[in-house]
Amino acid sequence: MSSSVSPSTSRPPVDEGFAPMLAFLATPGLTPLSALTPSAARQAFRDMRGAAGEPVAVRSVADRLVPGSGGQETPGVPVRIVVPEADELTGVLVWMHGGGWVIGDLDTAEDTQRRLANLASCVVVSVDYRLAPEHPAPAGFDDCWAVTTWVANHLDQLGVPGGRIAVGGDSAGGNLAALVALRAAAEGGPQLAMQALVYPATDLTHTAPSIEENGEGYFLSADTMRWFADQNLSGGIDPTDPAVSPLYASAEALVGVAPALVQVAGYDPLRDEGRAYGEKLAAAGVPAEIVEYPTMIHGFLAMPTLTSVSDEAAARLAEALRSAFSI
Repeated sequence: MSSSVSPSTSRPPVDEGFAPMLAFLATPGLTPLSALTPSAARQAFRDMRGAAGEPVAVRSVADRLVPGSGGQETPGVPVRIVVPEADELTGVLVWMHGGGWVIGDLDTAEDTQRRLANLASCVVVSVDYRLAPEHPAPAGFDDCWAVTTWVANHLDQLGVPGGRIAVGGDSAGGNLAALVALRAAAEGGPQLAMQALVYPATDLTHTAPSIEENGEGYFLSADTMRWFADQNLSGGIDPTDPAVSPLYASAEALVGVAPALVQVAGYDPLRDEGRAYGEKLAAAGVPAEIVEYPTMIHGFLAMPTLTSVSDEAAARLAEALRSAFSI
């Protein structure tokens, strides 16, 4: 079944906590991400980490390499493993960071990773998947799949022997998490407790009404979003291919997919496609909860210093993880 927290029909205004950031981004002459080189865009994204606040304390943070599926320039896929300050671990969340498949890394994801680990009392394994355009789709997905299967086979090493696994991610990471969940269902494993999809990109054609409604002035612009998708699709995959756009997966492919929590933001260009994917999962019989935060913009989960709703959404996600891990 599906449940939804619906936005007000009067469309409440954007949370005032975002006002200074949005005003800065509207500065005349400011170069948009889509006009930068990928390397410059990555640095600009790293420079925004202040919105996450000070990192919360956890028991341990460790980096390692996980064997990949081939094609990596390194011996494996880099991951960061965060173990929370908890007496008993509930499970393992494989987290895929946002950034349009082009930007983002283990450092930019760590603050959210730490928060979720402590709130859900679970180990969180963050994936430093390969980025486009140097490595277009399906390279990033291949890395996320390799890490998920590795986690399933090494729960004892992660301190959760016999535990359960979930996948999750924000934005492009939500896209990758949804794709991993689809493949796990198609191949009969790994068995996933849930998929946590935070303002996910599910339709790389980017034709939903919210693209234009929220495509300018709310942090993520329609132009930047399309630039991201172009980089990811530069290897030639069609945007309607379910291998990159989970919204185009057949009803049959959705049968048996892990239960989902889909969180979307009212002022996000990706709002409609995230909501549509949750509704499609529910129509296929997948337990799917859609929660909309009407006054939020894209990326708000990583902005607790700007809005208290970030903590509210993180707590909701953690509650879902705890429940899924306990089944």
